[in-house]
Amino acid sequence: MKVAGYNIEKDGALFVVAGPCVLEGLEFTLRIAEQLATLGEKLGVVTVFKSSFDKANRTSTSSPRGPGLDDGLEMLARVKAATGLPILTDVHETSQVPCVAEVVDIIQIPAFLSRQTDLLAAAAVTGRIVNIKKGQFMAPGDMLHAAAKVASVLPAGEVAADHVILCERGASFGYHDLVVDMRSLGILRTSGLPVMFDATHSVQSPAGRGESSGGRREFVPLLARAAAAAGISGLFIETHPDPASAWSDSATVWPLDQLEGLLVDVIAIHDLVRERRMLGKDVIPGGMNG
Repeated sequence: MKVAGYNIEKDGALFVVAGPCVLEGLEFTLRIAEQLATLGEKLGVVTVFKSSFDKANRTSTSSPRGPGLDDGLEMLARVKAATGLPILTDVHETSQVPCVAEVVDIIQIPAFLSRQTDLLAAAAVTGRIVNIKKGQFMAPGDMLHAAAKVASVLPAGEVAADHVILCERGASFGYHDLVVDMRSLGILRTSGLPVMFDATHSVQSPAGRGESSGGRREFVPLLARAAAAAGISGLFIETHPDPASAWSDSATVWPLDQLEGLLVDVIAIHDLVRERRMLGKDVIPGGMNG
């Protein structure tokens, strides 16, 4: 899988998708993106910048949604030009897809929309990579159908492994809580596609604060390390220099000044698991000996 000249592989080096949940202004966004580019270069990992132009699924109408499609895409284009980082953003309607594809390298299908056939197909026909978030209501095996919807509209000779990433982000567990079943990552790996783990949305408490979502940020490192041991290809982690003031997901975004330490741990675990897999000692479902 080629993303802006970089290789992303199911069993390759870890890649990282990071950035603020929602775009909060051009200068702010550029500052974070530049820090992420520097960090990615320092750690030797492919880094993709992520942020949303519109949070269409906010709990309350009073919550800020972002700058909107036109201004948001302009910001993301500026980030790409200034840093060279590949860009990921999410879409909510088929009408948004063509113009989003002109700017970004990876189109993300939100978890709540992961079964929407027309949206998946519209993203696929652009030729961009499609990152499909697993719905909180879906079993991991159901994601194979979502991937098949993308594959069904690819040009002849193109395969899903070059165009689809599957992303785990927790499953609904009672009211206002999510739980991560690490078996899900193994099941997703059997697809043969790169699997990513969303470490920050997985600790959310949807609508847990009444008019906004809460969460347990302190569990982000535990889950990220566990996911690396389970054999992920990539780590998705929203980050912010001042989480308390973040426009969206302030309870779960990871502090930017603590990101390097966490990534060092996750990369080390990922590389150890990958080395054992290459030696034929893999115990992860979907691996060489799975």
